[in-house]
Amino acid sequence: MISAPTAGPSSTRSSKPSIIVDAGPLIALFDRDDRYHRRAVEFVRDNKTRLLSNLPALTEAAFVLRFSVEAQRDLLWWAQQALDIDQSTAADLPRIITLLDQYRDLPGAFADVSLVALAERLNLRRIASFDSDFSIYRLPGKRPFENVLSRSD
Repeated sequence: MISAPTAGPSSTRSSKPSIIVDAGPLIALFDRDDRYHRRAVEFVRDNKTRLLSNLPALTEAAFVLRFSVEAQRDLLWWAQQALDIDQSTAADLPRIITLLDQYRDLPGAFADVSLVALAERLNLRRIASFDSDFSIYRLPGKRPFENVLSRSD
C-alpha cells in the first residue's frame, strides 16, 4: 500500500465546516515523488476537520496516478474511509457549465469548477489545493476561497 496517513471517517471529525479537497493533495498523498507529498501527508495527519471532495476530483487524481494501479486503488480505498464524497455533481451541471464559460481561459477547469459549484451549493469557503487557480475562482459576492494549503511565504 502506498503510504498516506490514516484518517478515520470524516463523520468522526469536528463539526466545523468542511474543507473541500482538490485533486492535487489527493495525488500528492499517493505519489511519493510529487513535490507536495510531504505537505499533503502533514495536512491529512494534522487535520481535525471533515474533508469533502467529489467524483470529478477523484477521477482527476486517479487519472494522474495511472502509473500505478496500486496508487489508484489506495487512493480510492483511503477516499472512501477519510472523505465525505459528494454525490450531487449531476445536479450541479448547469452551474458547472456556467462556470466553465466564466473561467474559459483557465486550462483543465472541469474538476476545479465542479468544486466551485460544490462550495457554492454548500456555502463553504475552505479548500485544500496546490492549484493557484483557486486564487482566481470566486464565490458569490466575489468572495475568495480560503486555501488552507497556500503558503504566505
